[in-house]
Amino acid sequence: MGEHGSWTDFLLELPAFREIWGNADNALSRKWEGLMFGSTHFTLTHVLWAIIVVAIVIFGALKFNASVKKKDGMIPPKGFGFRTFFEMIVDGTYGMMVQVMGEKGAKQHLPLIGSLAFFIFFSNIMALIPGFGVPTTTLKTNIGIALLVFLATHYYGVKEHGIAYFKHFAGPLPLLAPLMIPIELISHIARPASLALRLMGNMAADHKVVFTFFALVPILVPVPFLILGLLVCVVQTLVFCLLSMVYISMATAHDH
Repeated sequence: MGEHGSWTDFLLELPAFREIWGNADNALSRKWEGLMFGSTHFTLTHVLWAIIVVAIVIFGALKFNASVKKKDGMIPPKGFGFRTFFEMIVDGTYGMMVQVMGEKGAKQHLPLIGSLAFFIFFSNIMALIPGFGVPTTTLKTNIGIALLVFLATHYYGVKEHGIAYFKHFAGPLPLLAPLMIPIELISHIARPASLALRLMGNMAADHKVVFTFFALVPILVPVPFLILGLLVCVVQTLVFCLLSMVYISMATAHDH
């Protein structure tokens, strides 16, 4: 199994899955080349691991819901389990959102930001497990969640301000509109690109470092890099979610 291999590669040995893979390749793969887009190969590995991450999050959410609905569900459990772990992530995310967006904004946008936090964290943490795929090392996955933030930002902006939301693209003075509109458009388009590329770059680099030391000396030596990798996973989740909060907060603020 190579650096970019994972346990899902064994599915290609199954005839049924190989047929599905081939049909998807014919329908979805990029055939053209040009500029920085050279020849490429089609893969569904990142999709499969993203589905696994979603399944893990749903399983944890169901376990949490079942725990809360018990007779003594409001009492925190004694041990450390799914409920405690999920509560820790939600409490940390909500606390950060209150500081950035205020209590009202935090309550309104917690489902979106909280879902992003769970998906990105569990996707990142897979980089520390040999043989596991990492959805966030693929630009396609990151562009997908970055575009979700981009669309949500402008949706909530229009919902909060109406059509007047687009006035801020023209700047404070009408004379500055020809200059400000292109600048604002470029800055807004650059946001999802920067979110996607930052996450992919950091996670791909972390994955490569961990794999390199596992390949050289698989015992003890990789442990410090695994600890550092865990820190990278947490920080990159915080950065993506924090920037998402800032973008949505700026779009819905009334002081501009």
